[in-house]
Amino acid sequence: CNPRNPRPATVFNNANQHIDVYGDDVEVDYRGYEVTVENFVRLLTGRLPANTPRSKRLLTDEGSNILVYMTGHGGDGFLKFQDSEEITNVELADAFQQMWAKKRYNEIFFMIDTCQAASMFQLFYSPGILAVASSLVGEDSLSHHVDPAIGVYIIDRYTYYALEFLERVEPDSKRTMGEFMEVCPKRVCISTVGRRTDLFARDPYTVPITDFFGSVRKVDLSSTIVNVTKTDKVNNMSEKMSEKRGNKAEKFSQSDLFPIDTLLKGV
Repeated sequence: CNPRNPRPATVFNNANQHIDVYGDDVEVDYRGYEVTVENFVRLLTGRLPANTPRSKRLLTDEGSNILVYMTGHGGDGFLKFQDSEEITNVELADAFQQMWAKKRYNEIFFMIDTCQAASMFQLFYSPGILAVASSLVGEDSLSHHVDPAIGVYIIDRYTYYALEFLERVEPDSKRTMGEFMEVCPKRVCISTVGRRTDLFARDPYTVPITDFFGSVRKVDLSSTIVNVTKTDKVNNMSEKMSEKRGNKAEKFSQSDLFPIDTLLKGV
């Protein structure tokens, strides 16, 4: 952390510091130099090395609703990563198409806060995507207020009003995605919020906001009775497998997910 920061390892949505959005209940799976365009695309598409731990995988399927929020410095058709590389709207659109082809999502809510943000969803062509952007092409996305303690702006206007709306949402809320997409009119955002709904099959004003925020999982109930006890066929199969192994106990090993010796070699 920068030594000028009086509150290291914290992220607040306003200068009053009421809510630390980087609190103890937040899990960060990719940090620092792990946050690259390649890793982001691999995470979305599932093209990860076999030894990648579950915590660094997007474990979704055709029934999953996914929220993708992006922010940072951007321009017409790109968003910067680490100030050293950038992801383009073409790469992002193709990554979502791969996800659809591999049945990795049911619906996606794409939310981006950057300059010329709407350019990032212009090339989307996969079904089931609802998108909102903090500014149109040719517009800047502006900051909200400065924190005098550190002397920098701490949040953009669109994200500030989006968080203000979400702080009032409860798990049983009746608020809709359509309402959420109107949280920052031009009189407060100054930039013009962009929206894209043509790829989304449902009317956003009928979609509960908890479909994407709040971790509310849909459950399908079935009246069908399933027998989960062992059958003779399963017992016979277990006995045959045991005979093949010679009744010897199997040995298991765990791969080293944090290779200390490899890291020390580079020191």
